[in-house]
Amino acid sequence: MQVPIATGLFTWPDERPRLIASRRGADVPPEFPAVPGDDQVLLSRSGTLYTWTTQQFPPPSPPYRGPEEFEPFAVGYVEFPEGILVEGRLTTTDIEQLWIGRTMHVVTVPFRTDEDGNTVVTFAFAPGPSGTESEDAA
Repeated sequence: MQVPIATGLFTWPDERPRLIASRRGADVPPEFPAVPGDDQVLLSRSGTLYTWTTQQFPPPSPPYRGPEEFEPFAVGYVEFPEGILVEGRLTTTDIEQLWIGRTMHVVTVPFRTDEDGNTVVTFAFAPGPSGTESEDAA
């Protein structure tokens, strides 16, 4: 069985997931992750790669550590049309597929196996079309 890494981060289950942010007022940018008690906002399904790098060493502690055997991964900031930058894993480390301004889509990916044998999934960003088009909230 698959389970999300945490509730309230992204729509689940969903073939086309969206990140769940919150907003305290109409003139304030959304916050991610959502702040309990604030109005929830579903971010667009895609944004623009703002910057990225590779993670060459294991994160320091749970719940971010992941599988026992560490493999380097890419991490980046994606800028959403709602005016927020969100940090997350990227689905590729191939530098030919990653450039600033590239359309990135929200996806879910396996992260680790929990103590009950469930596959824990988290959100990540996957490269989208190479043009400037963006798959939005439809």
